[in-house]
Amino acid sequence: MSVTAAPSRVASRLAEIRGEGRAALIGYLPVGFPDLAGCIAAARVMVDAGVDILELGLPYSDPVMDGPVIQRAVTAALAGGTRVRDTFTAAREVTATGAPVLVMTYWNPVLRYGVGAFAPDLVEAGAAGLITPDLIPDEAGEWIEASDRYGLDRVFLVAPSSTPERLARTVAASRGFVYAASTMGVTGERTTVGAQAERLVRDTRAAGADLVCVGLGVSTGAQAAEVARYADGVIVGSAFVRALLDAASPADAEARLTAVTEELAAGVRGGKS
Repeated sequence: MSVTAAPSRVASRLAEIRGEGRAALIGYLPVGFPDLAGCIAAARVMVDAGVDILELGLPYSDPVMDGPVIQRAVTAALAGGTRVRDTFTAAREVTATGAPVLVMTYWNPVLRYGVGAFAPDLVEAGAAGLITPDLIPDEAGEWIEASDRYGLDRVFLVAPSSTPERLARTVAASRGFVYAASTMGVTGERTTVGAQAERLVRDTRAAGADLVCVGLGVSTGAQAAEVARYADGVIVGSAFVRALLDAASPADAEARLTAVTEELAAGVRGGKS
């Protein structure tokens, strides 16, 4: 199967949202938490409440970038028997909402599955592409080739420590958007996003990026509004996962997720001047 490269669905959606004069809200959930059906239901609630783009995390036993909240959920998902193929099932169901879906995954599970098999299965599931936090463009030749062949987005990360050369190389290799990690270290809720985030977005644009989204640390509407002033998208994970962790029942989970999403969505919609 070979697919002629089409315009990125994620980039098209981000450009459309930019035309509305706001930033996008991008929400992350780990596949299989609290279980597969619960994850899919949660994603639908988030889309209904204002999430524009979904990141579905493929659970992995060595999540070096994930903070304690997401680690708890991923550990529970793996203990519950979640497997790689469940990610394709979740992507297929969540894509039906109309929101573009990106799978966020460490690289080892893709290697174990086989890059040549993972890419077409991702296409069949309707996902737009991958976010690969531990894969750098220099070592991504096989994925770049497969994503070109199947018309998939590839979102690479930049950090405050990235040199101008690294920024340029990452921007050139990315499709969809460039993920700006606002702080060094693991993911998680923070009281402040970090002063380096705006500079990193500015430097990434100077390196040639059209679309830059910021993640790591955003958990409140006020923080979302702050980041939305200068980024094309605001990426939130731990705040959504905590809502599920703290829920006493499916109905409580829906209520908590709706409240969190609506607060964050109001933030990104009010952040642009």
